[in-house]
Amino acid sequence: MASTPRSRLNYENINPHVKAAKYAVRGELAVKSEEYRAKLARGDTDLPFKQVVSANIGNPQELDQKPITFFRQVLSLLENPKLLEHEDVLLNQLGYKSDVLARAKWLLSKVGSVGAYSASNGVPAIRQAVADFLERRDGFPANQADIYMSGGASAGVNTLLHIICADEKSGILVPIPQYPLYTASLAVLNATCVPYFLDESKNWGTDLTAIKEAYEKAKSEGVDVRAIVIINPGNPTGASLSEEDIRAVLDFARAENLVVMADEVYQTNVFVGEFHSFKRVLRQLQQEQPGAFDGVELASLHSVSKGMVGECGHRGGYFELVNFDPQVQAEIYKFVSITLCAPVIGQCLVELMVNPPREGDPSHELYAREYDGIYNGLKGRATALHRAFAQMEGVECGEPQGSMYLFPTIHVPAKAAEAAAKEGRKADEFYCLRLLEATGVCLVPGSGFGQKENALHFRTTFLPPGTEWVDRIVGFHKEFMDKYR
Repeated sequence: MASTPRSRLNYENINPHVKAAKYAVRGELAVKSEEYRAKLARGDTDLPFKQVVSANIGNPQELDQKPITFFRQVLSLLENPKLLEHEDVLLNQLGYKSDVLARAKWLLSKVGSVGAYSASNGVPAIRQAVADFLERRDGFPANQADIYMSGGASAGVNTLLHIICADEKSGILVPIPQYPLYTASLAVLNATCVPYFLDESKNWGTDLTAIKEAYEKAKSEGVDVRAIVIINPGNPTGASLSEEDIRAVLDFARAENLVVMADEVYQTNVFVGEFHSFKRVLRQLQQEQPGAFDGVELASLHSVSKGMVGECGHRGGYFELVNFDPQVQAEIYKFVSITLCAPVIGQCLVELMVNPPREGDPSHELYAREYDGIYNGLKGRATALHRAFAQMEGVECGEPQGSMYLFPTIHVPAKAAEAAAKEGRKADEFYCLRLLEATGVCLVPGSGFGQKENALHFRTTFLPPGTEWVDRIVGFHKEFMDKYR
């Protein structure tokens, strides 16, 4: 009798580094929330809530953020250029403006077709548009040859880490708490994450003492620390770094010969103070101290997924390289060539993001109204959520500064921690799971981002519209505290 053929692949023999990677924002809680969503769609009435709220991930348009009209109108013409044969209909019946048509024609003249491959590092004209944007933003020149289009910032991070990490002893300084893309990517690469803790008492600012201690400890253990990651504004913390903090990081990178990876995808989501780019601060330091900072290698990343654009699904982004060795850049070009090119429609959306309608353009009034409406809505919801946390027992949360998240500390009763331990869970995981089961609101436990021992947090976006879901959190929290008091 023939035996049942055994699968060639099983859990035991697949890549162990993939199994070791953890990515909490789409982990167990997110999977469970989708199961609940499917149940509700089937009409099941057993659940104690009527809607799942995915506050676990920064996905603006899933949570009712509307696309910006100018962007989508241009994209529609890029996807279907035959529409341009009916300009009178577009202008007189469908509400398109003349600058929409002009931009679509210009982009089509540069890309040919959004269904065709581009150059591996991106469409030259779009890279030039990014360079022009960077020059306007920072006040210093940018070279399109140093700009690489990517499938969102995540693809850029993946490229850079592949280049930087040579073996398991290659170390990358990563902020804790951090967006788990970094720890997960380093696990897959079998490289070494060197965690450094942010300072919660200073609104999650960088702590140079903590960075130096982490660096020295890793070096003493034989780790070849090669780079430092900074997320500014922060994810999951929302922290917006001061120019002083950025100068300190760059000076440390200069002293220890480290590559700086500046994740700046939330640069327009700043509610307190202003955004300071690493590129501008580095160029200022080079002017102030001639020769001292000329060797500091900087890679900065941006994306259409966040900010007021919120076009996560279009997978558009870029990274800029500063002071990289030409031979290293050639290898980066080769690496991005392996995946052929970033999605061309996403590249076009990057061009629209960095070069939106300007004052006096036909589309500017609507663009400005939509942009400001999204910004003010985000800021208002962040403030409302912060106020709600302030009235919750055992919850501490700093003032919203930027990005799309709040990362409050929670203190749960000892009985809750004991109940979590019986389930083999951390207390913040237990809290978030019970919250999801009771309310349909999906958050991410702080342990998914890293946190100090005996500290508990959770991360929530403030993207979902309205306040009803916030009321659900407040009500659940009171019941939870009373139950385990």
